[in-house]
Amino acid sequence: MKRKPLTDAWSRVAIEAVSPEIDGGRFPVKRTVGEAVRVEADIFADGHDVLAARLLHRRDGSKSWASAPMIFYDNDRWRGEFTVSELGFHLYTIEAWVDRFATWKRDLRKRIEAGQDVSVELQAGAELVDAAALGAAGKDAERLRECTDLLKKTPARLGAVEAVMSPETAALMARLGPRGRITRYDKELAVAVDRERARFGAWYEFFPRSTAPEAGRHGNFKDCEKRLEYAASMGFDVVYLPPIHPIGRMHRKGRNNQTTCLPTDPGSPWAIGSEQGGHCAVHPELGTLEDFRAFREKAGKLGLEVALDIALQCSPDHPYAKEHPEWFKRRPDGTIRYAENPPKKYEDIYPFDMESEAWTPLWEELKNIFLFWGEQGIRIFRVDNPHTKPFAFWEWAIQEVKRRYPDALFLSEAFTRPKVMYQLAKLGFTQSYTYFAWRSTKSELTQYLSELTRPPLCEFFRPSFWPNTPDILTAVHVEGGRPAFMSRFVLASTLGASYGIYGPAFELCVKAPRQSGSEEYLDSEKYEIKHWNLNAPHSLKGLIAKVNRARRENPALQSDRGLRFHGTDNESLLCYSKQDEGLSNVVLVVVNLDWRYVQSGWVDIPVASLGLDPARPYEVRDVLSGARYKWGARNFVKLDPNVMPAHVFQVSQQSSLAASCIASRDVASGKQQRNEDFSKD
Repeated sequence: MKRKPLTDAWSRVAIEAVSPEIDGGRFPVKRTVGEAVRVEADIFADGHDVLAARLLHRRDGSKSWASAPMIFYDNDRWRGEFTVSELGFHLYTIEAWVDRFATWKRDLRKRIEAGQDVSVELQAGAELVDAAALGAAGKDAERLRECTDLLKKTPARLGAVEAVMSPETAALMARLGPRGRITRYDKELAVAVDRERARFGAWYEFFPRSTAPEAGRHGNFKDCEKRLEYAASMGFDVVYLPPIHPIGRMHRKGRNNQTTCLPTDPGSPWAIGSEQGGHCAVHPELGTLEDFRAFREKAGKLGLEVALDIALQCSPDHPYAKEHPEWFKRRPDGTIRYAENPPKKYEDIYPFDMESEAWTPLWEELKNIFLFWGEQGIRIFRVDNPHTKPFAFWEWAIQEVKRRYPDALFLSEAFTRPKVMYQLAKLGFTQSYTYFAWRSTKSELTQYLSELTRPPLCEFFRPSFWPNTPDILTAVHVEGGRPAFMSRFVLASTLGASYGIYGPAFELCVKAPRQSGSEEYLDSEKYEIKHWNLNAPHSLKGLIAKVNRARRENPALQSDRGLRFHGTDNESLLCYSKQDEGLSNVVLVVVNLDWRYVQSGWVDIPVASLGLDPARPYEVRDVLSGARYKWGARNFVKLDPNVMPAHVFQVSQQSSLAASCIASRDVASGKQQRNEDFSKD
């Protein structure tokens, strides 16, 4: 064991088990502007002296630290928090020391209670206060000198004790009192701060080529503007487009992913590139770059943001294949190797060789694709299969893009192993797709969501819940039809602060698989142009609009941190609540997970822990039906999946506000008691 040299830089205080801290500080935690970072640590020392600690924080690049007090919580555990107010990186660390004044004051109280002579102790206290006065100025210095004078005058003992025990003096001494040897935590930890859309948003995906008002015609960006109005009417925040680039012809896939195609088959948008251009061009039938910019501007006027799919791959016709053959892997016969995921073959796609000898210019070029679309006003990128590219590339590329565009967001489409998904999130992806699509039972949903919303995952992994995508049509939807689509929508949009749907397939309840057991759609829009009847009577657009309105009106639904599951006596009923940080907004949700039969049962609500008065009933309003009910701790529900398989209850604000005062008072008194108990040890 290496000997530690004796130096003057020692301290009595230990700081351990700091949270949040991701992989020893290797990666930042994540927040959005205006969110708090709550920091906890084990802080302790030898002996019985009272300790003090503070949380230091600053914007990365700033030379000065701001500070926030840390409060003893329980069993040597301390807690403090600060709020981030700007995009970019923020840093935080902890300082702790022996609080000589607080130790003296605690011991003085004990001596007075025991009836002991405290004359000498008052003199010792005077020295501590006098030392603080030397570093003070103005009224602070005057107040401290007054206390010093009282402490030095033994006949004025009663007045001295009252003066030094006052909250005002305690606050001054906490700020200005002598601190001796200070321990600073040996790491400066980071917070990556994004804008609100990183935390909260409803996404709507559609294929631009399927937006023509008449059947049989390729849609264009002008047609897409009408689809923007449709998405805005349902209350979405983001419209997400699959790749909008020219599509290759060599090995083009036909309908239903056939290897042969007709001259009229449009091909897969993910087979990017032709003689008409590559990743920085738009498909000629969609329009021009100017048309795209006009489309984006129209979206902004409607309160929508445009997200683009970035797929780092290309068709055999892409200019890269001709101009940079060194960027691709070769077969023994010299031909470029196409994409495979055995037994699946993707002859129309060439993957890049990210480890080629020419990897440096390749990486630069791929980074520049994001920067090009950033110049066109795009700030949200949905990245296709990022887990098939090196981690090092993403860490570098995302940092480079965000250096130019700090408000850029990246959604990871990585349906892969959990540790790989989480690593991508740590490296910089703002949000990630999840396994939600395949979690359908009560136990599956409860277990999975509990995992995602607890530390350490909740500190760096932001889930985005998608009940369907162009690649995913789950058995639940195939078997359950419209009732299943309704229940899965309510789950996705209320369990998660961020969610999305692939439409119009979702709201029109498209459920025909290509074959039994397949998650591929029959006549998939990936390979053909569709014409959708957006006014079909069975459409879920009305339900979607109601839920999205509720999401905007209820802060509880705008974060993943306030999720709690509640007991039911029926395994087909899932009950949960969400509440905001201030406990002033509470939403209760009950969903029938059985798409076939009416289900009923009792749900148990922990009224007091939700900031509600246990002694009084509280009012809930169903945002889906408008009905109002009086609820208590135990409540009966009955849900018909063919009518509406869910309740989304907004708890009366008057009820939650009244009880939040009670809850806040109880929390405050609990903290006070714990601090008093600590000081008497």
